[in-house]
Amino acid sequence: MTVIPTPIVDEDSGKRETIDGGRKKKYDKTGAEKQKPHVLITVITGVIAIAWLFPLLGLLVTSLRPRADVESTGWWTAILSPFQTAWTLEPFAQAWTALDAGTTFWNSVAVTVPATVLPVMFAAMAAYAFTFFQFRGKEIYFAVILGLMVVPVQIAVIPILQLFVWFGDVTGIPIIGQYQAAWIVHATFAMPLAIYILRNYMQTLPNSLIEAARVDGASHFQIFWRLIVPMSVPALASFAIFQFLWVWNDFFVAYLFIQSGPNQVLTQGLYTLLGQYGQGWQRVAAGSFITLVVPLAIFFGLQRFFVRGLTAGSVK
Repeated sequence: MTVIPTPIVDEDSGKRETIDGGRKKKYDKTGAEKQKPHVLITVITGVIAIAWLFPLLGLLVTSLRPRADVESTGWWTAILSPFQTAWTLEPFAQAWTALDAGTTFWNSVAVTVPATVLPVMFAAMAAYAFTFFQFRGKEIYFAVILGLMVVPVQIAVIPILQLFVWFGDVTGIPIIGQYQAAWIVHATFAMPLAIYILRNYMQTLPNSLIEAARVDGASHFQIFWRLIVPMSVPALASFAIFQFLWVWNDFFVAYLFIQSGPNQVLTQGLYTLLGQYGQGWQRVAAGSFITLVVPLAIFFGLQRFFVRGLTAGSVK
């Protein structure tokens, strides 16, 4: 005899249960069957998260202890006996002053914001073309762009430096040491990944909506700005977060193309805190947390966009 599942609707919670052969199945509000939590997976991910946080915890404890205590005992001893430890904020005050945080902070903003907006804007246009345009060699061009993703910036710095120096000699407009040098380098090397992510996302958008807009007489410019961009906000935001964090924490490009001077960014200031003989490493620990404030706020504030944008284009 076949037992017919009997749905039971809980009007208060909006959840649904089905009795099937004496076994209850629970469903959420979307109609999907609720799965039991995997305890083993939760434990493994928790262990990995703690392992990743350990160095950060050690850095924080080091930055809050007097230098004499840091040099005599390990940071874990302060955690084991927190009430017997002398805590101090003096390293943070020293790092703030030595960093010239009021200037280097805004220099970092001046570098990071344009270096994030430029690749997102141009990559969105390129992804739209690769998704909705039909032209000869499209797949070949896209394959070349994917190939450029594996080219590290380190192998291209010498030709780029030579090009910037030549441009400055010919035009009289210096680029080395200016914000524009970092904008160009960061935006250029971020474009392949941005195009790849945005194209994968745009392929999931309903093509019938685009065709309807064309029938109504909308131009590609109107379709892009009024339809594609609003629907692609999760992907655009996810890459913007990724690029922002990368540029903000970058030291290599800033050290080579902005160099020391009035335009140096926070990460360059951290390097100067170390001192000639490495005696300022405790100030580096405190300064590292000063530079972490903005990236942490950006990531946790926009985390939902980051996850949605990276996973939305994974399946079609």
